[in-house]
Amino acid sequence: MTVIDILERLVAVPSVVGTPNHAIVDGIRAILAEAGARVHILPGPEGDRSNLFATIGPAMVPGYVLSGHMDVVPAGEAGWTGDPFRLRAEDDRLYGRGTSDMKGFIAAALAALPALTAAPLARPIHMAFTYDEEAGCQGAPHLLPHLPALCAPPLGVIVGEPSGLRAIRAHKGKAAARLTIQGRAGHSSRPDQGLNAIHAMSLALSGAVAEAERLTAGPLDAVFEPPCSTLQVGTIRGGQAVNVIPDSCTAELEARAIAGVDPAALLAPVRRAAERLSEQGFTVEWTGTSAYPALSLPAASPLALLLEELTGQTPLAAVSYGTEAGLYQTTGVDAIICGPGDIARAHRPDEYILTGELLACQSMIERLGARCRL
Repeated sequence: MTVIDILERLVAVPSVVGTPNHAIVDGIRAILAEAGARVHILPGPEGDRSNLFATIGPAMVPGYVLSGHMDVVPAGEAGWTGDPFRLRAEDDRLYGRGTSDMKGFIAAALAALPALTAAPLARPIHMAFTYDEEAGCQGAPHLLPHLPALCAPPLGVIVGEPSGLRAIRAHKGKAAARLTIQGRAGHSSRPDQGLNAIHAMSLALSGAVAEAERLTAGPLDAVFEPPCSTLQVGTIRGGQAVNVIPDSCTAELEARAIAGVDPAALLAPVRRAAERLSEQGFTVEWTGTSAYPALSLPAASPLALLLEELTGQTPLAAVSYGTEAGLYQTTGVDAIICGPGDIARAHRPDEYILTGELLACQSMIERLGARCRL
């Protein structure tokens, strides 16, 4: 099968984040098994989703991991000019949900299997494909504890998020939370008899706005845009009607942290301000919804130099979006981002990847395989 044939199969499976993923896991497993790879399916605690880990070559010799996520964001937004889950070609563009983010990388890795298995590898190449990355890297933490039993400590992990096939050495970390405040309903003419949850929420969120402003003063890291950690409120819901005292209000907020800063700690002042509302009779519920650490790989690291050799381009210092690469780094393994496509095409109608980008990524992986035969 060509890389386009494989991508067509992958796009046809609507592996939307937060839904069962057996169909795409089984499809990828079949391709890997046919090529002779050793495949492990690692179910997550949800019971209907699994990670997949495969090995070509000697597992207990240090090698390299190609990492990608199998889930995609929903495709219900307006603006699609065709079926999001049917690969559509127009000139050099291949349209479909997940083509850039990031089934294109998975397709390139699978298309490289004939070259990777053509001769014995002295060092292995592993493929680690996860679920629910789009929900804040939910699947990868259930894969990482299995690595010591599946392979020798890797020399490096290449996370194939869309980067124009230029390696990226760093990204920010993230923590997100949901804050719910319960008050007491009543008629708006008697605010003294109720507890207005929206008013209470405004007190908590004023702290979030102040903290976001404070972060602009530093600490700073010029490799990021913006160079500071950030905090924002993303959603807020509450109330039934203008003449009813709202008894419930929920907000979702996130912090993104430069390397060396704990993103969860950035949310702590907001949580403390919210929990003080319980002294006024409100019920406060704080739920962490996702978190992943920052990535920071030195420019002189062997993995960065390898990717410069494989791509012919000097790695970029950093991006502000996040990936699973930081999670790998917390296990003591070097990780870097490098994949086909463009992040600017992701999460929007008519997502696409270029045929040339797919073929270039496949060639890069094949060159990595050739190095592993030395």
